[in-house]
Amino acid sequence: MAHLSAPFRSLASLLPAGRLCRTRVRLLRASGFDVHPSTTLLEIPSFVGPGRIERRLHVGTNGFVNLGCVFDLGAEIDVGDGVYFAHRVMVITTTHEVGPRRRRAGPRRVAPVTIGNGVWIGAGSMVLPGVRIGDGAVIAAGSVVTSDVDEDVLVAGVPAKPIRTLDPDGEVKRIEA
Repeated sequence: MAHLSAPFRSLASLLPAGRLCRTRVRLLRASGFDVHPSTTLLEIPSFVGPGRIERRLHVGTNGFVNLGCVFDLGAEIDVGDGVYFAHRVMVITTTHEVGPRRRRAGPRRVAPVTIGNGVWIGAGSMVLPGVRIGDGAVIAAGSVVTSDVDEDVLVAGVPAKPIRTLDPDGEVKRIEA
């Protein structure tokens, strides 16, 4: 399992949460991660996955990653510009097929995740393998995103379903059920 090298992880652990955010970005970039320098990291997220995981994460400009986030880099995660990850968001690219009774977690399956520009992912949400989230979407806190999300839509729930459409300028319109 690849991760930040021990010296970088040790140095990052000394940085107080919420301060020296750009220093964390510099540490990730020095470790080979493609994270734009304008990104704000309140702490180093948890990264898991086999091999050279740093090659599988791409974060655009002006992103924000809050405390307790996890990125499973079994496959690529592409994050657009201006994306906001609230507390304890998980982005997962690895799952398993259902196996026989003796071991239900069958063969491993990976699929990339793409998160468009301007997306806001609320606290405690989880984005599952193969999902594409469109530009300007909002994922409500505690949601589990199991399928693609259109542009400018607020989704909520388990599994996440469309709740409202969002005007590009911020006006909220309820979706008729």
